Amino acid sequence: MRLSIPDESQLSTSQRKLRDAVVGSRKGLGPEIWGRGPFGVWQNAPNVGQPALDLGGAVRFSTEIPADVREVAICTVGVHYRAKFEFAAHKAIGIAAGLETDALDRLAEGESPGWVGALELTHRYTKTLLEEHRVAQGLHDELTAEFGEQGAVEIVTTIGYYCLICLTLNAFEVPLSTQMNDPWPEDS
Repeated sequence: MRLSIPDESQLSTSQRKLRDAVVGSRKGLGPEIWGRGPFGVWQNAPNVGQPALDLGGAVRFSTEIPADVREVAICTVGVHYRAKFEFAAHKAIGIAAGLETDALDRLAEGESPGWVGALELTHRYTKTLLEEHRVAQGLHDELTAEFGEQGAVEIVTTIGYYCLICLTLNAFEVPLSTQMNDPWPEDS
């Protein structure tokens, strides 16, 4: 990683507040989660880390879109950026949300995951937005018809938030944890 993780005994008040928020909101990941993923990066700038953590909490835990749909959007973003940590973490979350391992493996290999219905639509919308930086009216209308206006906003916000995460992870070369499988070992 291109940044050091601040020593817990040396944390400023704002760093400690961010650390406590990470540990408190990401239950089941252990207290060391604050130093992994984007959280470790944000410890060096808690003034932007705290708002980013808050938006992430809203995207992950307060939307009305189904968990499998959310994870399709997140994993599609992770593959687009080839963000190893993000895809590895959310592949496991996606499987827990009901996505098939084989479909996620195909996604990581650049193949069609074979999703249908709402999952296919979410993947196609996400991929189009990432690659073309906008979507045609017809595709947007499909998304809104499927998820409503609130759902469309939640999906686009999820896509945007995970773009931030992936760029952060890639820019600071955040390594995988020892429990994660590298989706692209050929990438240095």
